[in-house]
Amino acid sequence: MTALVATDLDRTLIYSAGALAEGTAPASPTVCVEHLQGEPLSHMTVRATELLRSLARMAVVLPTTTRTVDQFRRIDLPGAPWRYAVTSNGGTILADGEPDHAWRSGVDRAVRDSAASLTDLGAELDRLGTPDWILKRRTADDLFCYLVVDLAAMPSTFVQDWGHWCAERGWNVSQQGRKVYAMPDAVCKSRAVAEVRARLIADGTLPDTAPILAAGDGALDAEMLRAADAAIRPRHGELHALGWECPGLTVTTASGGGAAEEILQWFTNRIPTGAAT
Repeated sequence: MTALVATDLDRTLIYSAGALAEGTAPASPTVCVEHLQGEPLSHMTVRATELLRSLARMAVVLPTTTRTVDQFRRIDLPGAPWRYAVTSNGGTILADGEPDHAWRSGVDRAVRDSAASLTDLGAELDRLGTPDWILKRRTADDLFCYLVVDLAAMPSTFVQDWGHWCAERGWNVSQQGRKVYAMPDAVCKSRAVAEVRARLIADGTLPDTAPILAAGDGALDAEMLRAADAAIRPRHGELHALGWECPGLTVTTASGGGAAEEILQWFTNRIPTGAAT
């Protein structure tokens, strides 16, 4: 193997039915890769599944998601099983499908040392938010929290006000559609990706010259994209709305579900010929 491919999942490789239809029409039929309570939830195009399986034979693919472990395990992602996966925005590293408890203990220590507690955040949300526009309020993996909001009813200054309060206390705020996340600064995808790369070099899976290629669409992916040797983001999502750029970044031509195929082809084109094992 000659490269590490760290890729976000939701709205980067996999899409809800609604998100799949936004923007550029997919170039091939679609298949469901995730069900929830028996109902289809996430999809990929057939071409994207083929590209991902092929890519997994050529490089170390590292699924890197803000989903919790249980949410990640719902996905029947082509190319599995994965030697490593990153969930909870970097809070958890799965090694052969099981959480690495030593890594999580280190993350928990870093959060305790640098950020306000979830209890403190909850108290501030009680002050700022009301049930008429906060439809759901969830704590994920005992590590971060997110809201599902009514966009029409949410105060226009909430995200800015909430972000300012959090920034002073070691947290950051990101809005992705109807979800508003609050994440400790110490919980970061790029740190977990760097840890996985170091392990793969130590065990001889990757040479120490192996580049990191990365993809993602949201603000929680930004540091991972910036830290990669080369990165790509779709022409949609939070980063696109912000006009976010960094050195070495490619932006897809396609948007919506059509972007996934372009992202996977971009990865494939950057893997040296003959890299499959």
